[in-house]
Amino acid sequence: MLGRSGPIDWLIVCLGNPGDQYSCTRHNMGYLVGDVLAERHRIRMRRVRFHALCGDGTVCGQRVLLMKPQTYMNRSGTAVGEAVRFYKLPPQRVLTLVDDIALPPGRIRIRQSGSAGGHNGLKDLIAHLGTDDFPRIKIGVGAPPHPDYDQVDWVLGVPQGDDRAAIGEALVRAADAVDAILQDGFDKAMTRYNTNNTK
Repeated sequence: MLGRSGPIDWLIVCLGNPGDQYSCTRHNMGYLVGDVLAERHRIRMRRVRFHALCGDGTVCGQRVLLMKPQTYMNRSGTAVGEAVRFYKLPPQRVLTLVDDIALPPGRIRIRQSGSAGGHNGLKDLIAHLGTDDFPRIKIGVGAPPHPDYDQVDWVLGVPQGDDRAAIGEALVRAADAVDAILQDGFDKAMTRYNTNNTK
């Protein structure tokens, strides 16, 4: 294991809300992918600094800090900003896992930069990093079923039926995409996972 102050190559930020009541909601896709990565790469998550639950280890030959901010979604940037300053990382090495209502359930999409797109967690990261030039993997959770449906209620709800099955498969693909980015780079990973990725 790396020491607390040891160098890292990547910060992998898993966005979500702490607490059992949020554990399987649409807004916690980042946390859930983080769980897949932690188990796959034998990274022990433990509470450390930066207002986050963290684990350090190796993913595809790269030293990483896997982070679940404990500040609640809308203040995720507090934790991420502290870690970035501590490790002196460029924003391009802050790989963020996040839910996206604009994508159908089961789809994932890799982006190397971009706006918050209305997502408050990304908005806070952008505010604390001072840029939107950081990569992210978006996990589709689908849009509310009709315009009058409250969006907060939707993202804090638990997927059911076919949506739940599709999203469960997407969590594994998102973890696969993290591995591909760290091993092969963004171009190859985007070609593979941004096209036909529900297969």
